[in-house]
Amino acid sequence: MDTISQENNESFSWLPLLALIVGVIAAVLGGVALKKLGDINKTLADQNALTARIDSLETELRKTSTSADAATQRINKVAADTNTAFKQFSDAFGGLRTEFETIKESAVKPAPVVTSAPGGSSGPAVAGPDEYVVKSGDTGIKIARANNVSWGDLQAVNPSVNWNRLGVGQTIKLPKK
Repeated sequence: MDTISQENNESFSWLPLLALIVGVIAAVLGGVALKKLGDINKTLADQNALTARIDSLETELRKTSTSADAATQRINKVAADTNTAFKQFSDAFGGLRTEFETIKESAVKPAPVVTSAPGGSSGPAVAGPDEYVVKSGDTGIKIARANNVSWGDLQAVNPSVNWNRLGVGQTIKLPKK
């Protein structure tokens, strides 16, 4: 036999052991890689779900923004309409106030004194027959008693007289006795 062949057969070879170790390491690395790949796929699936959720939230946000814009426009329109109504009310109220002031001024003005003759005397008013000139403190009932007439007859003869506002110097007709 050949000495070289014998030496090779009898000696321990590290090559198969080394191949076995490399194979085990490759298998472990492959298993770890598969686990990591599974984790990555799970993470990608979670990320896709989150992306879909974000997209739906973004759509909802756009709808909400559109609704808020529409609500803002409606609020602005209501505010403008309210402002216009208040302006119209203010203008109408101002007109009524002016009208009220005019009426108030005309009510406060004393009634014009009517003279019987164009060149009448400047003395106190004098009662004609069946007439009475109102003095300070007179009332309708006092006038009726002083002239021996009934209160109802005195009112009937003077329908235009305001008995609550008799004026000094005012002439009142007396009923026939």
